[in-house]
Amino acid sequence: MTFAAPSPIPSRTEYVLEAIKHGILTGQLVPGQALVETELAARFGVSKTPVREALKTLAGTGLVLMSQYKGATVRMVDAEMAHEIYDVRLLLEPEALRRAITRRAGFEEAAEALGRSESAADAAERSLANRDFHRALYLPCGNPLLGKMLDEVRDQAALVSAVAWAARPSWEKEAAEHVEILRLARAGDADAAAAALHAHIADFVRHAFPGQDGPDSTDGPAAAGKAGEDSRA
Repeated sequence: MTFAAPSPIPSRTEYVLEAIKHGILTGQLVPGQALVETELAARFGVSKTPVREALKTLAGTGLVLMSQYKGATVRMVDAEMAHEIYDVRLLLEPEALRRAITRRAGFEEAAEALGRSESAADAAERSLANRDFHRALYLPCGNPLLGKMLDEVRDQAALVSAVAWAARPSWEKEAAEHVEILRLARAGDADAAAAALHAHIADFVRHAFPGQDGPDSTDGPAAAGKAGEDSRA
């Protein structure tokens, strides 16, 4: 008789890390909000040690800022940060998709994520599905280092999207663009799919974050992100 190997039980640190990350990426924990170790430890039923380790890891991914005087806070989002993150995506993600297409990837996971996004019950589910959709486009590129580099900015890009959507919902436009990008990718048109993805990423950050000196810089998502701490208890 054979037995299936049991699923590994996540450590307390991993559990806390994923819970805090989920709260940040779904807008339950807003930019600028304090992440108090004692409060989080009580909330998750753990000691402060796994909370402290989780916060250090999240600081390394760019989702959390650690200060000697203020402690840990959810990272603020502004136009400069958004453009830096999306500039990396513009340089790498279309090329990764192009390579995935030339390797005849099936993009089944991208299609599944797209379906989850379309049927999402709320913005939180939609944000996570959007994150998974983009990863499913670049991960089959055949270059693990390229995939890892995009993974490293993936969470920060999701934070940017969450803040932008909270201020100016635009997911219907982006969802339609996702459908077209996936259609082109599955049709094997590498150049057209890469161009469509490049335009998709560039248009989003340009309209959501016109720039620190842009005409909407005082009332756009950056301002909304900075106001988050005051708007949430």
